[in-house]
Amino acid sequence: MSNFLPMSRDEMKARGWDRLDVLLVTGDAYVDHPSYGTAVIGRVLEAAGLRVGVISQPDWRRLDDFVRLGAPRLFVGITAGNLDSMVSNYTSHKKPRLRDGYSPGGRVGLRPDRATIVYANRIREAFGPIPVVIGGIEASLRRLAHYDWWDNRVRRSILLDAKADILVYGMGEKQVREIAERLSKGDDLAGIAGTAVVRKKALVSAESLEIPPYEETANDKGKFGHAFKLISENQDPFKARTLLQRHGDRVVIQFPPPRPLSEQELDAIYDLPYLRRPHPSYEKEGNGVPGFETVRFSIISHRGCCGGCSFCSLGMHQGRIIQSRSAASVLREARIVSEMDGFRGTITDVGGPTANLYRAQCSQWAKEGTCSGRHCLLPEKCNNLQLGYRDAMALYQAILKLPKVKHVFLESGLRYDLLVQDEAADFLEYICRHHVGGRMKVAPEHASGRVLRLMNKPGFDVYERFVKRFGEIRKITGKDQYLVNYFISAHPGATTEDERQLAVYLRQRRMRPEQIQDFTPLPLTLSACIYYTETDLSTGQKVHVAKSFTERKIHRALIQGDVPIHQSEKKHR
Repeated sequence: MSNFLPMSRDEMKARGWDRLDVLLVTGDAYVDHPSYGTAVIGRVLEAAGLRVGVISQPDWRRLDDFVRLGAPRLFVGITAGNLDSMVSNYTSHKKPRLRDGYSPGGRVGLRPDRATIVYANRIREAFGPIPVVIGGIEASLRRLAHYDWWDNRVRRSILLDAKADILVYGMGEKQVREIAERLSKGDDLAGIAGTAVVRKKALVSAESLEIPPYEETANDKGKFGHAFKLISENQDPFKARTLLQRHGDRVVIQFPPPRPLSEQELDAIYDLPYLRRPHPSYEKEGNGVPGFETVRFSIISHRGCCGGCSFCSLGMHQGRIIQSRSAASVLREARIVSEMDGFRGTITDVGGPTANLYRAQCSQWAKEGTCSGRHCLLPEKCNNLQLGYRDAMALYQAILKLPKVKHVFLESGLRYDLLVQDEAADFLEYICRHHVGGRMKVAPEHASGRVLRLMNKPGFDVYERFVKRFGEIRKITGKDQYLVNYFISAHPGATTEDERQLAVYLRQRRMRPEQIQDFTPLPLTLSACIYYTETDLSTGQKVHVAKSFTERKIHRALIQGDVPIHQSEKKHR
């Protein structure tokens, strides 16, 4: 029987440990579940034979929490948590959130703004010159000079503000193992795939590429856009060059991404002995972790996304190449889930960033990586991309045969543009019959062709084709099902007139969207670059950007149906 990674001296003593090899500091509650990055990294390091402890949501106002487990032998690993701390702490209108799903009881105020920086500097204060490794989504998307919406300016690489020795970007399992091995041997940390470091000097070579320095990107939007273009063009693990970006008298060096994990490597990570529940200390306090409840009986089947949506951070974090677990590994986890306390027969999700990309494959991915200058799904699905519908259906059927499993649902969201093709007909009917409850989540995002192009989403005619097909299947199955449509308001390029036209479309069809996301420019995403530069990078043309909160609120209100269409222009003026 596995134990939780220790969070106290008493838990260390129970294991017979007097010192840790690695200390992990996280802005989330400690939940030992594969949906939580700290749990995954901790278990990976534990499997490598290291003694790992966790400090969860330390009080950053003093040092007591940071020092309670002592200084580790190798390094301190720091993450803000499953979300960027600014996203965790603030709404899309920059107001403090009233609830934090990754904190016990949903309480707010348990993590600081810019948590990675704050934690790293506290660790330096506590332990001096100990190796500090930063990672997770916050560090990953801030690894180079980036536009920060909350400060409304270009900030330098988080490496410099955190004074960290090395930054891990992406999912991180390979990187942390190599970092631990090198530190054990006393070797330098430079050159590890999927990491970035800071050095005083760096020579440009055939294997490297210097991008516009921080000072230029902070003062010249054209240079910022050029730097972003070079960064985005060097994210393929097979073709990427090492990137150099000067920050004053220092250079941030980003090494190319690591090669994709093999099926066996991915299986090994998810086969680790997760306890799949929050640390018992939260139970003693009488507080559950709300974010855990949404994934408690869910299973991750794959990672990565080849969709390339402009507003999404997945491409810069997990990459475009789909990495899928074997059916046997997913089935093993399903059996474990079905034996958990509180399981009542329903596995709430089997998926990843996009549910219907499980087992998707391209003949180029394994040896050549992704294509340069083209997308996998747009303007239509590439013929080289083979979808894994047959494997997926066989997997879902196998899970349903487990003795205690009554239902298996797909809650991750589906790419509707992959469900209008003839090859998807059987799959769509099958999942509607067996794996969709009353609601299917899809994301048309908008109706304007110009806005959809900037979002890198398919044209609205594709969505309408899907709606028609979904309606036909409803007649075949006789099930009472409907679509939950996700829309984004105030995305760069969208004018008040665009939102009005979308509102007209929705009202003509008596649709009142349940899910509207107010656009937030996430660091190191294409949409954030368009927002900041007010320029379409593909054409160099200026685009309208709704930057005032008044206009942003009108955009949302129009889509939501809260503002009479004929009055919106008058209110905006």
